[in-house]
Amino acid sequence: MSSRRFFSLRQRLNPINQRRLDTFFANPRAKWSLWLFIALFLVSLFAEFIANDKPLLVMYDGKLHYPVLVSYPETTFGGDFDTEADYNDEYVSELINEKGWLLWPPIPYSYDTHIANLDHPAPSPPSDKNWLGTDDQARDVVSRVIYGFRISILFALTLTIGSCLIGVLVGALQGYFGGKIDLLGQRALEIWGGLPVLFLLIIMANIVTPNFWWLLGIMLLFSWTSLVDVVRAEFLRGRNLDYVRAAKALGVPDRTIMAKHILPNAMVATVTLVPFILTGAVTTLTSLDFLGFGMPPGSPSLGELVAQGKGNLQAPWLALTAFTVLALLLTLLVFIGEGVRDAFDPRLVTQ
Repeated sequence: MSSRRFFSLRQRLNPINQRRLDTFFANPRAKWSLWLFIALFLVSLFAEFIANDKPLLVMYDGKLHYPVLVSYPETTFGGDFDTEADYNDEYVSELINEKGWLLWPPIPYSYDTHIANLDHPAPSPPSDKNWLGTDDQARDVVSRVIYGFRISILFALTLTIGSCLIGVLVGALQGYFGGKIDLLGQRALEIWGGLPVLFLLIIMANIVTPNFWWLLGIMLLFSWTSLVDVVRAEFLRGRNLDYVRAAKALGVPDRTIMAKHILPNAMVATVTLVPFILTGAVTTLTSLDFLGFGMPPGSPSLGELVAQGKGNLQAPWLALTAFTVLALLLTLLVFIGEGVRDAFDPRLVTQ
């Protein structure tokens, strides 16, 4: 973001949010962690254009083809089969090079590409072809890190957004209406929060094949409870304020009072928890994948990379890569969380 756009965005905010934005960017650790996290996340979003076993462009017989986006049969390039072309096959490559050329991505391997003819038995050490080596199934580690990073962040973001929506709604209803709704809600939360989540995941893994959406749905059933107490406390306090009572006396609907008069104050405490919920979601998914109850076998996963490092102690680059990526990701999220917490702290004012 350029400085001109930043100041233009800042001018559109009210004075309180301007102070919060200034406080956040006054923290160098939080600011640079945010930029680095955004850069890494954007890179992972375009993983197919960075690490793929299909060319980005193919010029054949005067026509451009886009294998990374479209599946082309081998017959398109003069081959014999109607199945999708294998661009790593020397025969297909020779057919294309006779009448055109191929443009490969920087890393010519996808997360599930089995690399043949390695210089060393798998897991092979880092080399000029495989920058971080390969795992014990002869798959490129760099490509699996890029795809696994994307899955971890998308899972954490989706889980966090869903948790915030449910947690804020439940906490608002309990805190605003109080009485029996609050009493019954608290008892239900005590029972629900006491359920063993890990055991439920293990049981579900033996019933259905776990995938991204199954894991997300099961985790969402339990992750929202951490926000309820914070939002409930803010609504319990806010419903007794003078301006809220005045709005009730004027006949303003409850949903309007909750959304416009109390929720903005409650969101201050909620927003400060969001980066730490993200961190917990990444850690949970990594732990499940490490234990074998996470993503389907073969999926790119940081937890699976940790398991690779544990199972191949003779290949230290696997454990070092997993540790470095997880440490970097969690550190960035924690630093961003600290910056957000300080930005929403009314006692801190940017000098």
